[in-house]
Amino acid sequence: MAQRLLADEGMTLKQMDAIVFGAGPGSFTGLRIACGVAQGAAYGIDRPVLAIGNLAALALDAARREPRARRIAVAIDARMNEVYWAVYDAADDDVAEVVPPSLSRAADLPPLLAELAIDTVAGEALTAFASALDAVAATHRLPLASASAGTIVRLACHAFARGEAVAPALAMPVYVRNRVALTIDERDAVRAAQLA
Repeated sequence: MAQRLLADEGMTLKQMDAIVFGAGPGSFTGLRIACGVAQGAAYGIDRPVLAIGNLAALALDAARREPRARRIAVAIDARMNEVYWAVYDAADDDVAEVVPPSLSRAADLPPLLAELAIDTVAGEALTAFASALDAVAATHRLPLASASAGTIVRLACHAFARGEAVAPALAMPVYVRNRVALTIDERDAVRAAQLA
């Protein structure tokens, strides 16, 4: 796919200044694949890598959708009744991290955000956990905002200009959760609690 895209644009991989990937948080396997492909391509052409956070890219999409957004809380479904979330300030087609990517129970997010003066909340967790996240006080609610290749590349251009590219061996995914699955007993307990 990448080779076809480059060919369509009349370019080669060697013409790239850096290789970029969406670093997460997200699916453990997907993040490892994205990082591995980026590292391999970068090694092959002797270029650096930019690991761009998916939540930052989501915040940029929210800012582009809602130009009045200034402080943006983003949240996505992390499974196991939890959300990956972070807070960013938006300015000049870029975002600045206020609260780094974190993991919380969905029900715990509204009080965590209450003191942060957010004006916008974005991400698919607004739909996945509507009953819990309806309590988040924000002027703008953007459940359809999402990270995309376009927002990742926009952030990568800013990061490259700031000198944030690293050697391929140093590129790492953003793992917020150390534990990626529940045991059978834990899943049964969650099901029982949901039925109660």
